[in-house]
Amino acid sequence: MTVQSDRWIREQAIASGMIEPFVDRQQRDGCISYGLSSYGYDARVADEFKIFTNVHSAVVDPKNFSPDSFVDRKTDICVIPPNSFALARTVEYFRVPSDVLVICLGKSTYARCGIIVNVTPLEPGWEGHVTLEFSNTTPLPARIYANEGACQFLFLKGNEPCEVTYADRAGKYMGQRGVTLPKI
Repeated sequence: MTVQSDRWIREQAIASGMIEPFVDRQQRDGCISYGLSSYGYDARVADEFKIFTNVHSAVVDPKNFSPDSFVDRKTDICVIPPNSFALARTVEYFRVPSDVLVICLGKSTYARCGIIVNVTPLEPGWEGHVTLEFSNTTPLPARIYANEGACQFLFLKGNEPCEVTYADRAGKYMGQRGVTLPKI
């Protein structure tokens, strides 16, 4: 597996719509950077957030997840309570080629503030908005800025095609739009 360069990412984004909308270079003016980088793509967080709350004393159960555990907000600045988390999504819609695996790491700006961005791998053939989880590990409220950089995606090209892609097996998160909660 090899990590793909800015040239490859640009070619795929333009030729096959791998990333839409696509920003051809790093944008930094007064914001947390986003756009194409040397060996990755810094995606933006959209202005739709689901902020975790325990107002109903719910149990977090991935097999029976209650939407009542979240408060929905459409805002330019999301405030995450101390030791809590929020779900969001990327501005960008991704279409992963069938011979590529995409992994994601949080931006250092957020990491240095005790905010962890968690994203599971984007499998070959998957497409959709990426659901982002922002964990506030601090004892203080934390801010997330919509329409600014949130995380960096790295594109790893396989040395041979996989036998079955995410699309082939009709994965449950295929084509997701908006902030998507756990499904069974």
